[in-house]
Amino acid sequence: HIIIPLVHMIESKKEKTKEKIVMKTSVIGYPRIGRDRELKFMVERYFRNEVSKETLQETARELRRVHWEAQASAGVDYIPSGDFSFYDQVLDTAISLGIIPQRFKALNLNALDTTFAMARGYQKQGFDVKALPMKKWFNTNYHYIVPEFEDDTEVSLNTEDFLAAFLEAKELSHITKPTLVGPYTFLSLAHYAGNKKLDDFLEATVDVYIEKLRLLAQAGAEWIAFEEPALVLDLNQSQIERFERIYKRLLAQKAGTKVLLQTYFGDIRDVYEKAGALPFDGLGLDFVEGSQTQQLIEQKGFPKGKICFAGVINGKNIWKNDYKKTLDVLEALPANTVISTSCSLQHVPYSLKSETELDAKILDHFAFAEEKLAELNALKGISALGQPLQSPELQKNQVCFNEARCVENKAVRDAVDALTEESFVRRPAFFEREQIQKHALALPFLPTTTIGSFPQTAEVKKERARFKKGELSSDEYRKRYRERIQDCVKTQEEMGLDVLVHGEFERNDMVEFFGERLAGFLFTKKAWVQSYGTRCVKPPIVWGDIDRPHPMTVDDIVYAQSLTKKPMKGMLTGPVTILNWSFPREDVDLKTSAWQIALAIRDEVLDLEAAGIKIIQIDEAALREKLPLRKQEWQSHYLDWAIPAFRLVHSGVKAKTQIHTHMCYSEFSDIIREIDAMDADVITFEASRSNLELLDVLQRSGFKTAVGPGVYDIHSPRIPSTEEIENVIEAILAKMDGDKVWVNPDCGLKTRNTAETTPSLTNMVSAANKVREKY
Repeated sequence: HIIIPLVHMIESKKEKTKEKIVMKTSVIGYPRIGRDRELKFMVERYFRNEVSKETLQETARELRRVHWEAQASAGVDYIPSGDFSFYDQVLDTAISLGIIPQRFKALNLNALDTTFAMARGYQKQGFDVKALPMKKWFNTNYHYIVPEFEDDTEVSLNTEDFLAAFLEAKELSHITKPTLVGPYTFLSLAHYAGNKKLDDFLEATVDVYIEKLRLLAQAGAEWIAFEEPALVLDLNQSQIERFERIYKRLLAQKAGTKVLLQTYFGDIRDVYEKAGALPFDGLGLDFVEGSQTQQLIEQKGFPKGKICFAGVINGKNIWKNDYKKTLDVLEALPANTVISTSCSLQHVPYSLKSETELDAKILDHFAFAEEKLAELNALKGISALGQPLQSPELQKNQVCFNEARCVENKAVRDAVDALTEESFVRRPAFFEREQIQKHALALPFLPTTTIGSFPQTAEVKKERARFKKGELSSDEYRKRYRERIQDCVKTQEEMGLDVLVHGEFERNDMVEFFGERLAGFLFTKKAWVQSYGTRCVKPPIVWGDIDRPHPMTVDDIVYAQSLTKKPMKGMLTGPVTILNWSFPREDVDLKTSAWQIALAIRDEVLDLEAAGIKIIQIDEAALREKLPLRKQEWQSHYLDWAIPAFRLVHSGVKAKTQIHTHMCYSEFSDIIREIDAMDADVITFEASRSNLELLDVLQRSGFKTAVGPGVYDIHSPRIPSTEEIENVIEAILAKMDGDKVWVNPDCGLKTRNTAETTPSLTNMVSAANKVREKY
């Protein structure tokens, strides 16, 4: 009675194991810049009128072909189309829906040039139009262009690029999965400039999405993905009802085509059951950042009749996937689950094949976009085996996770352990320091400065490349960039700036430069990632414990100070930004790495102060970036270590030393009190593209820190007039105490050229002087 049923159960389990369904694989998006940043360079040549629109389009077609073939060769079953963009996918969506503000329509440009004008501004042929705002894409370092609805906006199908991409792939024998920024996310991220709000445009927007769905279905699309990352945010009842309203209408028109709800950057706990009840054919869920995704499935089950697109390959970090842990996740999911990336692979570099200078044993720990395709294929093969744990592929993978990767730095670990509450407190308190600094620095009303960097010209980059190749000696390289520092200081004095910078000509990137001088980091050769438009960054990799072996900036800052009697800012990058703009370790928590970096930067701050530098700027441009998307997780998961990390950096300086910081292109209004608690003396914000909306928040919160709201946009090539900047300063003074206001651009100037920078700064100083005369 016991043994025979038990035998039958064991045999049945064996048979079930033998009949395992082979899981398919999917990619949400692929890096569009190319292996060697071909898209970046071609678009920039187009901006300079060096190539035609046709040449630019041909480059784009070739990149798409290569990327589709790479995924097909790796056995990816659901290859995306529609993930390519010349600048930004959210902006492309706005163009396709006809959501183009009148000031850009008046330019009478073609669709591509209208896209670039909306992203960069336009200052030609008598037109002078500012760019649309730019913000961080959820919790990444990618920036999207904010769509703008006006009251007279008529939503209509304006372009069919989404269809053209699908047909282009089809001609190359690839039946792709068209992917679109979903209507809920698009409408949620947009700005409404008039009296009308989101719901006034909802029905018309859904109508266009229905038309897109119809056209793709007619063209032969078998699956269509709607990307809805906004569903991982905290949702109220009204937002949940809006999501249901959108998709009840949209899915009623799917006409036989299968529709995938693709989410990422977190879990969809607020709408999991609602999404499961809607007639989606698949749900794309994030098992990497979705802290409750597995719990939701365990407690509520996975909706019957739908396919789970399981995001188990990390699309944001570069460490190799732990196959054993991933297989454990997949084992609990339906048999027909699709193995997917957790988000688009545009957030990781292109391929490890370009990294010829790192040891093979080190490279074996990493997986860039191309390697993640191979991981998808390997997991597909392993999961199909009757006994997956005996797979040679799995056993090879586990070697990376069973062996020690690096040696701990005991001194660094001990220093972190020795920190006390007093380590994070600066004395005396802010208002006492404020008076001491006013007397010590004797700066004028509305002091003028820049954020730090000056244009990184082609010649600057060429000399840096020659130095790295060994074609320039260290002494010769230093001689050349110090000549540029001399010119930069002279130029600033001629302009009349009050607080100067040295220009940062010796620095490649604000994070990479410091990482190269800190122990514990690794560096790549071509691991570029798109930040916005044509701007690409090459994040360092946090490999081990972090320490500062030697001073990093002191000699050059002291040299720059010797050239002028005006205050020279020491320019540093803060610990949170260094960590957030690097690929972090996964074997220790973020707090540990952040505090290790903070101790290293603290040593640099104290050395600068000892060398006579009176103003030190510690940039935290990326403070908001890794803030959890759900507010209930802000303190315990991030702010309780990120804000102290910054305070640790400057807590040891004297009262008369003025500490500045800088932040840009993020939503800061909901963490403004935490920013004030960083206890800096001055903070400069990006504010020019957001119409100084942040100032209202500062005013309401009683913000104590002195502020430099950016008075013009450096991410646009347009040159602001003196009158324009004067009006901006007047608008700032209408909302803030003038004694707490600084005048500066909204960000560093490295991406601009001298022909744009010099007149812009000259106009800025002139505007500040004119306003001073009035007060």
